[in-house]
Amino acid sequence: MDIDFSNPIFTPSVPRTWPPLLTIDQASKILNVSKWTLRKWDKEGKLIAVRVGARKDRRYKKDDVLKITKEGL
Repeated sequence: MDIDFSNPIFTPSVPRTWPPLLTIDQASKILNVSKWTLRKWDKEGKLIAVRVGARKDRRYKKDDVLKITKEGL
């Protein structure tokens, strides 16, 4: 079995494994907060979500999440 290292498995503690747009589940694991907290931050304008698809699912920009991990809110 060949291992594809060009597409590493998502690991919350390793930013190079993060996709450009993170799901709400991925962002909550990285930031160690609940999904409800992320929704609240979105409504308050602290961490704005990008809405995708017909269901308007939330996605968070990798750069925005990295900024919070380094600088805080």
